[in-house]
Formats: sequence, structure tokens, C-alpha cells
Amino acid sequence: MIALDLVNTLAFAGLVLFGGYAIRDRVAFLARVNIPAPVVGGLIVATLATLLRARGITLLALDTTLQAPLMIAFFTTVGFGASVSLLRVGGPAVLFFLALSTVAAVLQNLLGAVVAALLGQPPLLGVLAGSVTLTGGPATGLAFAPLFEAAGVKGSATLAVAAAMAGIVAGGLIGGPIGTRLIERLGVRPRDPRAKPASVMSNVAEGQMGEASAPTPAGEDVESYALAKALVAILVAMWAGGAVSRQFAAWGLTLPAYIGAMIVAAALRNLDDATSWLRLSQRVIDDVGTVALSLFLVLALMTLKLWELAGLALPLAVILLAQVALIVGLCLAVVPRAMGRDYDGAVMSSGFAGFMLGTTANAMANMGALVERYGPAPRAYLVVPMVGAFFLDFLNALLITGCLNLFR
Repeated sequence: MIALDLVNTLAFAGLVLFGGYAIRDRVAFLARVNIPAPVVGGLIVATLATLLRARGITLLALDTTLQAPLMIAFFTTVGFGASVSLLRVGGPAVLFFLALSTVAAVLQNLLGAVVAALLGQPPLLGVLAGSVTLTGGPATGLAFAPLFEAAGVKGSATLAVAAAMAGIVAGGLIGGPIGTRLIERLGVRPRDPRAKPASVMSNVAEGQMGEASAPTPAGEDVESYALAKALVAILVAMWAGGAVSRQFAAWGLTLPAYIGAMIVAAALRNLDDATSWLRLSQRVIDDVGTVALSLFLVLALMTLKLWELAGLALPLAVILLAQVALIVGLCLAVVPRAMGRDYDGAVMSSGFAGFMLGTTANAMANMGALVERYGPAPRAYLVVPMVGAFFLDFLNALLITGCLNLFR
């Protein structure tokens, strides 16, 4: 057996990550349903380790010391995205869509808990296969897994990844057909076929998140200075957030390790929006978060105990089928009515299916397929990524925390 220290383990994780990118680029189905590259690489390593374990062989001993700091760093960058000024830019449509998504996340947890109880399983298993892994995705599932394990859900990490992967595949497969059915049923088309899609990522985030003409000290490279400032801001938020999390623990609240850092980051983000003291680049912060997320996922997935799925595969499958039915029903009957019964509302419904079952990447891919066929949907391209990429993850973390304390 080869023992890797934390640096060697991180290097190995990097190789697995880029192996995942290479495989995903060559397997059309993986790319089409937006399976994240870290998940592809990490699960392959976990599968190989499981097969070798069955033969009594262990090749590598990994040092996952950096797994928790990388996870906290990623969710800290999510906190930096919770900008009130950005929410105002989106207008009432963003607020309404966020409220609708939050209600749907609550329904996911309630439905999951009820179905799990009917199957003789802990209600928290249903919550884990609810907004934790469907709305939240694999990162949120793996972050909360230790708390669910401590609350009695055995094999939580493996179950979380299985549920998240099933959700990503489902969200990628059903979103397009849902949007197409709504467009044809309602008989709607784009208001202005020549309009360019509004991109919150490229337009709003640049103009409204404190990126305008931040001064750079003489002799400093602009990009390296922005990167250094973002890294320090993230580290400071993690430092201060640790104290906040310890205070929550002293009050007897069950919270994941990143909640304190996420709250501090949100406070810094909105302070910067109001004062422009820090002039942080949200784009750079998001890039740091993407790297931290990728390495965290690989580290977490490589050490999964896939054999723990055996006894709970059937209950998990039943819960997930119920969850997919819930989201399909909401997308067909509720979302288009709530968002205007027009073309943009139909496109938003396909995006809703994407990020409520999978990831924001699923949502954008679903909407992109419709826009390519029928024409631009600028309101959908503004509202959906704002909710899916910036705000819902923040509220979902608080919702999951509440469920953990309610059902434990």
C-alpha cells in the first residue's frame, strides 16, 4: 500500500480531476446531461477502489486533511454571491422565482421525509434525497453528509452522491421536453426574436458587484492583485466564520462547518456593495470557488464506500422517483402560471427542472436547447442563473439546517 501525504493526495486529486474532464469530453452522454468532471473522475477511482477491496487489496492511503478547508472555501464564495444589490437588479421576478424555488425545496424535504417514513426509513434519509442533494447538488450533499451520518443515516456520503447523480441525470433529461411541451401547449413564442439573451453572469455581475475601476497599487499586476485580494477576503471570512460557527454550536444548533463563513462572506459582500471599500471581483471569487469545489469533490468522491448503497438502493430509488414527479408537476402546473404563462415562463420552467433536480449547469443547458430552437428568452436568462447560482444555495443551507434540527 502506498501512503500519500496531503500534498501528494492533492496532486493525485488534480490528476483525477483532469482525467474526469478528458473522459467527459469523450463520452457524449456525460457532457449532454452535465455530469461534473470531478464527479466523473472521483467516482471512477472510488469504483476501482471498491473492486480492489472485494479482492482484499488496498493500493492507496489518502490524506484528506484539505478536504474540509476546500469545502468551506467553496461555500464561502457562495456567501460572497449573496448580494442584496444584485437581487434588486433582478427585480420582482427574481424575488418571486426565488420564493417559488424555496417553497419547492421545502416540499422536497417534506415529501422525502414522508416517503422515507412510509418505507420504514429515517425521515432524514428523505431529506438527504431532497433539497440537500437535488437542489443543493453533490457538493451540498457531501458537506452535510457527516451531520446526517451522526444523526443516524448510515452511508450518508455515498447515498448523497447517488441521489445527486440521479438528480443531475433526471434534470438534464426532462427539462427540455418540459419546456417544449409548455411552449407548444401554450402557443407562445419570443416577444422579440432578435433580442440578445440577458446574461447575469457577464452583465449584472460585472456592473453591480463592486468590480468597477478598483485601484491597483503601483507596480502590481492587476489580475494577480485581484486574485490576492479575493483569496485574502475568503480566508478572512473563513477565519471569522469559524468563530460564528462555534457560537452556534454553543447554542446547541446542528450546523455544517461552512455556515459561519458563508454568513460572514455575505455580510462582507453587502458591506462592499454599500461602501466600495474592498472592491472585490465577484468573477475572481467565483473562479476560486470553482477550483476549491472541483478539488473538494474529487477528494470526497475518491474515498466513497460504494458498497454502503446495497441495503438502501430500493428506498432511495422510490424517494427519488417521487421527487422527480413533484418537480415535473410543479414545472407543468405551477411555474409557468406563476411566471406569466408566456414564452419566458415556459423557458424558466425548463431551467427550474434543471437546478431543482441537478445543477445550474443543467438549467442553462435546458434553456439553451429551447432558445436555440425557438428564439431568445432574455428574462429567463436573467432570472434563472441569479436564483440558481447565487441565492438559492444560501437559503437551502439554512433550510437543511432547520430540517436537521427538526428531525434528529
